[in-house]
Amino acid sequence: MNSRLNPEAYCAANEHPLWNQSHYFTFYDPDSRIGCFIRAGIMENKQESNSWLVFFKDGLPLYTRINMNLPYTSARMENGIEIAGMKILGVDAQKRASISFQDRDFSFDLTFTAIHPMHDSIAMTRDNDGAFAENIATAHLEGPCSVSGELRLRDGLDVSISNGRGFRDLAVGPRDWDGLKHYRLAWPLFDNNVSAVCVHGISLKGENAYMKMVNNGKEWRQVTSVDEKITYSESLFIERVRWDIEDEDGKKYGFSGRSLFSWHFPVDTFICTESMMEYRLDDGTIGYGLGECGFRLPWDFQIPSAG
Repeated sequence: MNSRLNPEAYCAANEHPLWNQSHYFTFYDPDSRIGCFIRAGIMENKQESNSWLVFFKDGLPLYTRINMNLPYTSARMENGIEIAGMKILGVDAQKRASISFQDRDFSFDLTFTAIHPMHDSIAMTRDNDGAFAENIATAHLEGPCSVSGELRLRDGLDVSISNGRGFRDLAVGPRDWDGLKHYRLAWPLFDNNVSAVCVHGISLKGENAYMKMVNNGKEWRQVTSVDEKITYSESLFIERVRWDIEDEDGKKYGFSGRSLFSWHFPVDTFICTESMMEYRLDDGTIGYGLGECGFRLPWDFQIPSAG
């Protein structure tokens, strides 16, 4: 990533018609069994913005609001941005962010605090000419977070979030979902603060592309090998996963996962299926985090093979 680039501030678009700045926040709190998927996207050359806002509890949805073709906003999260009633503010750049929302039937005020510094997985993978860099982002920073705050549910019940385990990303660059045939992702954050970014994409030509890095609990390390096995439902949601990765120091991490909640997010000619997962390292350490996959339309209900 360009060291002068601030992905929470305005990043001027180039000539790509699908230039994008986006912010994605997820978390799961095992104490309240509540979690969420929150995304804000800004497409300067299309003069549009978009948002995802989905909360769930005990594997069932609590509140859903998805808006894909909203008017453009020149605001950025550095100084606060509001999209479809959702407010996102970078309190301390790449370290702490607040997100709030208030509706008649649902409201929340949450703080996402970095556990490890955010890092650019595209730069870490050294795949600057691959399918992700070409179609999904020029820079893609990820990092795990602790999450705390308050929610008010439809029945008027107030819920405190004090043990939220989250992940977030900041992306800048083209966002052409149509350039991928399929991808699968794992963002586990374990109780020992080991975390990983594992993304495997397949281009329209059948070529493999990756965004990958692992934090050993102290620092981010390059991932040198990845192997994954994904079990899908008939609706192409992730049901179970098995990932095996090795870092540049030769340390191996194996973990499995099962879905706690899943939801579809439409992106015109592409569909993203988001799942909140319970992960488990081979030594038994529990973790939580996103499990995501995407499919180019039209759907033929065939899982693209990975080489």
